[in-house]
Amino acid sequence: MALQIIRELCTACGDCEPLCPTQSISAWKGVYRIDAATCSECEGDGEPGVPQCLDACMEEDCIVPA
Repeated sequence: MALQIIRELCTACGDCEPLCPTQSISAWKGVYRIDAATCSECEGDGEPGVPQCLDACMEEDCIVPA
């Protein structure tokens, strides 16, 4: 399982990147993206069942299941 960032909704604020425990979020073409190969949806990290990037993102529906 992994999450993805909707390019059209990403404001490139960068709030999500430093919170990612697997370092799966990176800048890409002026916005951010999530590497699906390494994203664990924070399974085992932080609050159970709540990916940390979702809490940080201010844009509704910007980060969604892949």
